[in-house]
Amino acid sequence: MFVWETMINKTIYSIFQTGSKTMFYSSLFFPKKVRNDIFILYGFVRTADDLVDTLPQDKVEFYKFKQKYEQAKRGIITGDIVIDSFAELEQRKQFDPEWTKAFLESMEMDLTKKIYNTLDEVLEYVYGAAEVMGLYMVNILNSDKNAYYYSRYLGRALQWINAIRDIAEDIEFGRSYIPKTDLEKYKLESLDYNYTKQHPQRFSDFIKGQISRYYHWQEIAEKGYKYVPKRYLICVKTVSDMYNWTAEQILKNPFIVYKKKVKPLIIDILITVLENIINSSQQKTTALFPSYIQSQPKISEAVLKQV
Repeated sequence: MFVWETMINKTIYSIFQTGSKTMFYSSLFFPKKVRNDIFILYGFVRTADDLVDTLPQDKVEFYKFKQKYEQAKRGIITGDIVIDSFAELEQRKQFDPEWTKAFLESMEMDLTKKIYNTLDEVLEYVYGAAEVMGLYMVNILNSDKNAYYYSRYLGRALQWINAIRDIAEDIEFGRSYIPKTDLEKYKLESLDYNYTKQHPQRFSDFIKGQISRYYHWQEIAEKGYKYVPKRYLICVKTVSDMYNWTAEQILKNPFIVYKKKVKPLIIDILITVLENIINSSQQKTTALFPSYIQSQPKISEAVLKQV
């Protein structure tokens, strides 16, 4: 048993560490049992995502992964630590099987769907790709079930920042998660840099609209903080703060998305964790919108209503 657990920790730790730095370093401050469960969850979703989100995409391995999961769900030991660990977690934490079904369907969409015409189409993808992560987390943290609604918005908001941040990368894949209706609204024919640099104001307005949508969803999500056990909120809030920081950087300079992948430094993540620890000890934790968002120039109500 000890050897098995050691293999799980080493393998999944490596997957998580090489993935999202924000998620990884924020998660380190959860209690050990919770942290291990989060590592297992992230190891599963990251492995599946990497199969469809790298060039070239590995369709064969993705479908093998999916098949092994179906076997593990039926109680069969597949020998794949990532999948077997997740299957055990899924049962122990009583995940709704529909969540994982939706997740795998969204990953499969990455293999087949390149363009989304409407926001509703995109949100169908986002539910499986990101919103269910919030649902998983509610069960892992043993949060009040009233948190489900807000956790979906948190997953949705974070995914939207990823979509904005990764515009240039997604162009290389020949895809876009931004609905065509949004491009039409801002009179943009393409998000290719060679086109947008000729229409800087339109692109800037487009980015402002996307960030406004993110802030709107994030604000809804943060109303659910009251349902998160206080000892866990520090980590959850740190993730949100780092994504808010990313949104702020892109809002200041929309064309930065073509120059680099906007991500906070590890030291910034750790400093934010410490700030949240200090703040939580000094004041009652409420679902407050981050102060630096409040300090940002107000986006007009007209723009927000269009979100």
